[in-house]
Amino acid sequence: MKGIIAAQAHTVNDTCTDCGSFVDIGAVIDEHDTLLELQFNGVNAQSDAEAMANRAKARFSQTQAKTVPTDSGVSLQLTFDVSAEKMIFQLENGL
Repeated sequence: MKGIIAAQAHTVNDTCTDCGSFVDIGAVIDEHDTLLELQFNGVNAQSDAEAMANRAKARFSQTQAKTVPTDSGVSLQLTFDVSAEKMIFQLENGL
């Protein structure tokens, strides 16, 4: 823990003085982690992927969706505007 504190910039304050806990926010949220890739298999793979893409776009309007055929079905690639949107979408949809 002391090594982490010593290695970080002096402008970083990640100690909660109210609760006495220490958190490395970068370990929880990566600001560049905006791509969510989901695999859909079976006969309805394409329609299931499109439904999920529409759900993501309806929730976050800047989301970009791309479907890629795979050997066993469809891979859906959702690119969110920011990583927080990706996390919220995953939580709301149990992913």
